[in-house]
Amino acid sequence: MTTETLSSYPQEAPSKDRPSRPSRSSRRFGYVVAVVVNLAILVAVNRWPGWDAVPFLTLDTESVVGLVNASLVISVIVNVVFLAYDPRWFKALGDALTAAVGFVVTWAILVVFPFDFSAYGFDWAALTRFVLVIGIVGSLVTVVVNLVSCARQLARGGRSAGNGW
Repeated sequence: MTTETLSSYPQEAPSKDRPSRPSRSSRRFGYVVAVVVNLAILVAVNRWPGWDAVPFLTLDTESVVGLVNASLVISVIVNVVFLAYDPRWFKALGDALTAAVGFVVTWAILVVFPFDFSAYGFDWAALTRFVLVIGIVGSLVTVVVNLVSCARQLARGGRSAGNGW
């Protein structure tokens, strides 16, 4: 196809309220990458090399590994569903769900703090706590933003609440 042929297809013009989205194939590629990465992390944490191969993780890690696994599995499921169905409102809802789960996991990691950085000269514990707090705040903001986005998309009705194709 030539450029002229491609440009003759009608395209939805982006509005200030709703910028254009990446193409369906680009979005699907992103979902596949997310699934593969999350599955790889699941294998790395639980099989090889395993979380216990990381020298600064303590035995307290066992108490949060289940939550980390649940978060990874939920992310895989959400991204697999997005492969088939991803209208804007549904994508925002799925992103809010994964961010909410991320909040719970990050909070649990901060509370348990299964790290021992005593062998290192730098204060990695303080930096790790700071990064975890930033992750908690970011997760909460992401949940709120995506729930508002979902509600706005649904309020627009059929124009933006379509089937995602």
